[in-house]
Amino acid sequence: MLAPLAAGHDVLAVDLPGFGASSPLPGDPPPSPPRLAAAVARLLDHLGLERVHIAGNSLGGWVAIELARLGRALSVCGIAPAGFWREPLPPKPFVAHHVSRAALPLLPVLGGSARLRRAALTGVVGFPDRVPRQDAVRIIRAYASGPGFVDVNRAMRSAEPLRSREGVDAPVTLAWCELDRLVRRPRQLPFAVEREVALPGCGHVPMWDDPDAVTATVRASVALGDQSILRG
Repeated sequence: MLAPLAAGHDVLAVDLPGFGASSPLPGDPPPSPPRLAAAVARLLDHLGLERVHIAGNSLGGWVAIELARLGRALSVCGIAPAGFWREPLPPKPFVAHHVSRAALPLLPVLGGSARLRRAALTGVVGFPDRVPRQDAVRIIRAYASGPGFVDVNRAMRSAEPLRSREGVDAPVTLAWCELDRLVRRPRQLPFAVEREVALPGCGHVPMWDDPDAVTATVRASVALGDQSILRG
């Protein structure tokens, strides 16, 4: 999906603190979405970038909105965005995460099992069988080895949900996935957004189910931001 976007734009694929190649945030307070956004803002400062078009999936969608509050967004595209629940969520035992970590040494072997891949990815993508074996192994390894996974998810669940778009002057696009088992569109959004998109046949991480639709959604969000700039 990145290649089509990079054909017309400079694209930065960011690992949030505690995931991928990024170290966890040190100390207190907890790594809540606003604090993660502040860390990404520091990265933008380091790169000499003031305002950018921002797209994020799940927690990344919430962080994108928090970045907009900091005045760093030209546009926001939240794909299956977290944070639109009514109240903070109760604590949750991350059993699957711990089991995945224990299984890491066997992952290259276990990843060859189509049944295991379906079991591991059903909550993430709509059609796990479409994910190539090597990519499935990479997804499971990233999920299991993220050093900040537990702390970030605990902080996300306990944080105050998104209740208003105060401070967000960039156009906001929200995309909701038909087969998402983790995040559902609330019956009533807490604030108005410029655009909503339905992604049929897609799970929580729709880039695997329909990359073309996700690419088109992000491009449309960027165009909305560019139009807003011209009008301003």
